[in-house]
Amino acid sequence: MYNTANSGLPDDRVFAIAIDEQGNKWIGTGDPHGFGGGGLVEFDGETWTVYDTANSGLPDNNIWALAIDAQDNKWIGTHSGGLARFDGKTWTVYNTDNSGLPSNAVQALAIDGMGSIWVGTREAGMAKFDGENWIVYDTENSGLPNRGVQGFLFDAQGSIWIGTSRFGTLEGGGLAKFDGENWTVYDSANSGLPNNKVFSVAIDDQGSTWIPTFGGVAILDGENWTVYDAANSGLQSNNVVSLAIDDQGNKWIGSWSDGGLAKFDGEDWVVYNTVDSGLPNYKVFPIVIDNQGSIWIGTNGGGLVVYQQGVVK
Repeated sequence: MYNTANSGLPDDRVFAIAIDEQGNKWIGTGDPHGFGGGGLVEFDGETWTVYDTANSGLPDNNIWALAIDAQDNKWIGTHSGGLARFDGKTWTVYNTDNSGLPSNAVQALAIDGMGSIWVGTREAGMAKFDGENWIVYDTENSGLPNRGVQGFLFDAQGSIWIGTSRFGTLEGGGLAKFDGENWTVYDSANSGLPNNKVFSVAIDDQGSTWIPTFGGVAILDGENWTVYDAANSGLQSNNVVSLAIDDQGNKWIGSWSDGGLAKFDGEDWVVYNTVDSGLPNYKVFPIVIDNQGSIWIGTNGGGLVVYQQGVVK
């Protein structure tokens, strides 16, 4: 466990994690509502390097999203400072004043197979940036069901899956799929999706789509839906915001309220909380798995946790 007391982590609220090709962990910290914040951290396993508005070109110390492209550029989505790119030396900032970015509140980032970056915003839809041109998708010019975009995932066919939700509100538009031409929207009215607040998306080796929602976890297997919630599974909370799948097919599930971290192997559930494990905080947001199979978990107030060899550390 890493926190402000025992490491170089500048803030115990961790909302984004990305891992580069060298295995360095890039950690976005801050406050979900934009009050205070510790900035961006690079951790190589021994040394902590902190980038903030005082010592770098970072435009905001509250980091909501991170992505790393094939050229090792770090893309940083901030609460109110727009989008930043860091190539290791130079900072470039994109905001509503100097680019086609539709909002300075960036909630989600993803990079497609052509190297374009997709940017999800809190209240202005999403944008695609190819390095020169911006294309904005919102509820008026596309099939996007909600202007709050919280999570992205590209599937094997190159379609982008979009989780919609406005952070800190009850508003959500469900799950959208966009293949470059056609939009498909799944919501609680037209599908088995239990709730329209969708924070992230994952796809397993069988091609099933796992969807964390504020109504539990939904699985779309072709046309069939399965829902796991606090009433019918080992989940301790229905407010699920993150899900990662390891090489063994285990699903690691994080909740926003009092549910902590859950592991599901397809049959059995194991729950990790502040009482029976090393998890320091019930509110789990980002979950990222490194090349060694270690699971890096960001919490809202408890810092950064690593799960290794069956133990939450």
